[in-house]
Amino acid sequence: MDEAGSCTSGGGFRPGVDSLDEPPNSRIFLVISKYTPESVLRERFSPFGEIQDIWVVRDKHTKESKGIAFVKFARSSQACRAMEEMHGRCLGPNDTKPIKVFIAQSRSSGSHRDVEDEELTRIFVMIPKSYTEEDLREKFKVYGDIEYCSIIKNKVTGESKGLGYVRYLKPSQAAQAIENCDRKQPSEFSNFDKNDNRGQEAISKRLSVVSRVPFTEEQLFSIFDIVPGLEYCEVQRDPYSNYGHGVVQYFNVASAIYAKYKLHGFQYPPGNRIGVSFIDDGSNATDLLRKMATQMVAAQLASMVWNNPSQQQFLQFGGSSGSQLPQIQTDVVLPPCKKKAPPETPVKERLFIVFNPHPLPLDVLEDIFCRFGNLIEVYLVSGKNVGYAKYADRISANDAINTLHGKILNGVRLKVMLADSPREESNKRQRTY
Repeated sequence: MDEAGSCTSGGGFRPGVDSLDEPPNSRIFLVISKYTPESVLRERFSPFGEIQDIWVVRDKHTKESKGIAFVKFARSSQACRAMEEMHGRCLGPNDTKPIKVFIAQSRSSGSHRDVEDEELTRIFVMIPKSYTEEDLREKFKVYGDIEYCSIIKNKVTGESKGLGYVRYLKPSQAAQAIENCDRKQPSEFSNFDKNDNRGQEAISKRLSVVSRVPFTEEQLFSIFDIVPGLEYCEVQRDPYSNYGHGVVQYFNVASAIYAKYKLHGFQYPPGNRIGVSFIDDGSNATDLLRKMATQMVAAQLASMVWNNPSQQQFLQFGGSSGSQLPQIQTDVVLPPCKKKAPPETPVKERLFIVFNPHPLPLDVLEDIFCRFGNLIEVYLVSGKNVGYAKYADRISANDAINTLHGKILNGVRLKVMLADSPREESNKRQRTY
């Protein structure tokens, strides 16, 4: 920040620039009166927990307050509770304008976050595969009121993948859940089954990724999507360190093994080596290796770039047909697959698709959008988190919007809306990818 700032004085801990976001979501961003002194901020916010620092943003020439301040707490739950309690309140009896309180923007987030931000209220957990949703709720309800919890399951078998989500009503409750989970397993938010044998490395389709440098889901995806068959990736937030932790899952064990031995020790960014290890999912290693013996792993990985769809080729393993339908993990009820319309069919409606945090693979997109019927084509814009779908029927396009807009599929949130009128289609350059 280039503006001059006023900070706390005294003998307390003062975080450096590199530890401003450690633990994550422990800073709050305040919009206050220009005449509010730092002493009032300390008085009103210290009841929520240990304050490590206070910054009042000032004009670098006049040194006058700009009406913006930051408060750094020792714990994420303290910052979240301060936001919940103080947002929209007046700081003093003579103040007529309520203050605004948000969780401050970090290097890995795009904006300040408010009390309704889903990323603050939802946590990702690794659990024993024997857990039911009721077990999950029972384990985590001690930290606060749960809005919902869900277990990620195999779409074909219905079996748990050992992964789940818990969403609380308040961000402070989610933060307390993370802070109080097993600290001996920092890369796993929950490791309740003490009989799990993790002493030996097991072979599975799931990988644990650890880095001394934090990474985003988009960065994690771009690294591991180099190996074909990536099904799922998730960044885990560790409140006790600034390390990067993540989980990666492939559709088949062959891809996971290849990714483990190719990417373990890979430098990203240069000078920082990432650690990759298998996560024991209870599978029989002998059976997995026997299946792998009949599979083929392509050797053309070096030339693949995740944001260049023309170079993406997905390996197909097993099966006599030589192809597999992509797997879709979602709570959305999707209609069955339907045939695509011929390429020369006139375009009646065009949809614009936004992906967060990264695009879905093209074959998964086609499988999703063809289910509404009359799909002509779906394509991605190179290097962007956006794409388009063309339909030969307006009703089919509207059904896709109503079903998919704002929903999460394979860990990616979609925004689906109407694009340009089909009349303008002929005036645009045709994509060749």
